[in-house]
Amino acid sequence: MLPRFVIVPALPVEKESYRKGSRFYAKTVSGGFDIYDNKKKLRLKPTYPAKELAEAACETMNRESRPLDELFTPLRTC
Repeated sequence: MLPRFVIVPALPVEKESYRKGSRFYAKTVSGGFDIYDNKKKLRLKPTYPAKELAEAACETMNRESRPLDELFTPLRTC
């Protein structure tokens, strides 16, 4: 089963850009790591600079979230 929260690379951050002829080039650096919520389908706001920090936060969030089988009541069979 897929965990609710997973680690994804953050979007790169543009440091500087320059023009060469008619084209523009951008130098980017890694933005760190984000946590993605599989249930709500969105990236959570805090960005972590190191993967170890993101893993620790992700593990805590997965532990504290309720499993999906607890969210839905079982169907009655009569």
